[in-house]
Amino acid sequence: MKGRSLFVLGGARSGKSRYAQSRTEETGLTRLFIATAQAFDGEMEDRIAHHRQERGGAWKTIEAPIHLAPAIRENAAADTVLLIDCLTLWTSNLMLAGFDIAAATELLTDAIADAHGPVILVSNEVGLGIVPDNTLARRFRDAAGIVNQRVAAAVDEVQFLVSGLPIAVKQKSRG
Repeated sequence: MKGRSLFVLGGARSGKSRYAQSRTEETGLTRLFIATAQAFDGEMEDRIAHHRQERGGAWKTIEAPIHLAPAIRENAAADTVLLIDCLTLWTSNLMLAGFDIAAATELLTDAIADAHGPVILVSNEVGLGIVPDNTLARRFRDAAGIVNQRVAAAVDEVQFLVSGLPIAVKQKSRG
């Protein structure tokens, strides 16, 4: 991996999770998947099971639907790469649970900066569509956009996925 931290953005079904998984596997390090999804219905249970099966047995998975920064702090190690998928669901979880999203995001960016190993994060870009027609959806879009901005500023590399193709948005030079 070029940078110590990578942020992968894109729209729904843009290939961002597959790209992030590939980049994780390329490191050759122990792989830890930090899941933010919560299965509130059968369809989501099926999605989660499908993704676990796709990753295979070489991955360890932990769930951190809300407390993401502590999960990073507890599991980051020089011989381990963390893949966090996805920040959009994490933001939604925080909103629904009444957490302070700005404070949680600051804890997250601090944990990324302090991590003793590579961290790869995935999120949806939600700001490219139409303005939502209701207050809750607009609040969510705004919160997700701010989380994405803060994380993008904190990481070494940002890739934007379009139709499965990565476009480099940010890369820190090594040297």
